[in-house]
Amino acid sequence: MALRHAVLAALLDGESSGYQLAKTFDLGVANFWHALPQQLYLELTKLEKAGLVEGRQVIQESRPPKRLFTITEEGLEELARFAETSVKPSFIRDDLLVKVQAVDSVPSAPVIEQLDERAAMAAAKTDIFERFLRRLRGDLDEDTFLAKADRVGPYLTCLRGLRFEQETADWCARTAAVLRARQSRPVEGGLRPRDA
Repeated sequence: MALRHAVLAALLDGESSGYQLAKTFDLGVANFWHALPQQLYLELTKLEKAGLVEGRQVIQESRPPKRLFTITEEGLEELARFAETSVKPSFIRDDLLVKVQAVDSVPSAPVIEQLDERAAMAAAKTDIFERFLRRLRGDLDEDTFLAKADRVGPYLTCLRGLRFEQETADWCARTAAVLRARQSRPVEGGLRPRDA
């Protein structure tokens, strides 16, 4: 997937400025596609030149003018083409997993500390996703929302983000607990050099 498709999909919610799009990415899209605000502004420029989005300038009284973007018919066709292409399975690329892989030969204390930090971050993201999902569905329960809402794509991608963060928090907490228990167990000849 290219950033262009993530931006086009984010614009399905309606007209948006680059700033609003960056906020949308921070809240909802970031669970499956990361982009810096500068990358988004550059991509919007490319999409506009390609005719996939249309921009209009809005004059503001006490602020500089801003541009608002909407997806065009050509942009919708591009998303349809993208939806028809097969996708490769995703894969994990994470420095923390490399550290856990090597934990039998390196000091485990810093790895445990990083696992604790990651678990806390994942728990915080879980809370954000849960609040966002509640806001999306309003007074409806999840099944009713999914059956009757006009758009369910953003909700479903946030559900995936929620599950990912929950699983990350659980795995990090369990892995840290296993490593702590191994640190404290007696070893023949005293402490292992990596934990000294």
